[in-house]
Amino acid sequence: MGSCSSRAARIPDVDSIQRETGFSQASLLRLYHRFRALDKNEKGYLSRVDLQEIGALAVNPLGDRIIDSFFPDGSLQLDFPGFVRVLAHFRPVDVEDLRNRDPQEPEPLNSRMNKLRFAFQLYDLDRDGKISRHEMLQVLRLMVGVQVTEEQLESIADRTVQEADEDGDGAVSFLEFAKSLEKMNIEQKMSIRILK
Repeated sequence: MGSCSSRAARIPDVDSIQRETGFSQASLLRLYHRFRALDKNEKGYLSRVDLQEIGALAVNPLGDRIIDSFFPDGSLQLDFPGFVRVLAHFRPVDVEDLRNRDPQEPEPLNSRMNKLRFAFQLYDLDRDGKISRHEMLQVLRLMVGVQVTEEQLESIADRTVQEADEDGDGAVSFLEFAKSLEKMNIEQKMSIRILK
């Protein structure tokens, strides 16, 4: 059986993908196999339908929003680099990587700010850079379903927006969103250990 690096060499642009995402070659190889397994028709790309067949996404109330994040700008096809770029947001933060990071390099995809940007776009349904009360309400409806009354949901949405909205414009900007979550351990909560 060949070495991991020789098998990873079959992944197109493996070195640049590894630099951009921070994934090890072994992780990229596992993700490449997963990507190819999801691509049942061997098209070389994934569609929304391919991702909808992932059981965990199918039952996740935000599954459609998460799938949307794989297809920015309305694209219909997801190649392997795009697939791992999105998954890199969920790669655990490695303290050693943070210490050795060159400040001239772009911020890693799994940094706190990029994890927050990813979470923010799940709420910012119209992509205008703000989370309105209406958007907050829509996401809350997805997350809690019928377990809470409409009146309770509206109250939660109002209170959430009011608490985070520092400039009084009735919506939550990204900076307000980030500040409202400053005490939350986003690095841990938005990490999947298998994605190292």
